[in-house]
Amino acid sequence: MKLTVNVDGGARGNPGPAAIGAVVQDGGGEVLEERAERIGKATNNVAEYRALLLGIERAAELGADELELVGDSELIVRQVQGRYKVKDATLRELHGEVMRALRPFDGRWSIRHVRRAENAEADSLVNAALDGDG
Repeated sequence: MKLTVNVDGGARGNPGPAAIGAVVQDGGGEVLEERAERIGKATNNVAEYRALLLGIERAAELGADELELVGDSELIVRQVQGRYKVKDATLRELHGEVMRALRPFDGRWSIRHVRRAENAEADSLVNAALDGDG
């Protein structure tokens, strides 16, 4: 089963209070699950990686054997694609966690970058969590 997961992470201040969100959809676009959580103080980039980890975990739990990840952080998407180097030590550790989490998908995964407007559901989950509503 192929699932699509839109992910987003954000911090108010950089670093500052941070939250992550993930929206999991089936092949027909039906939302199977929405998750958001506060993660304490973090940078935007750390939050983006943590959101990816949440999305991968939820898709695996829901039985995905193929995965399309969608995010609005060009940096993080390009790093996971292998197009950009991961220079920051903290991000290198999180990048490694993401790559390990993707192993069970045996190459049957992709990640793509979209503009924030195309990632509105995940973005609103992050903001709701930061506002205390999520």
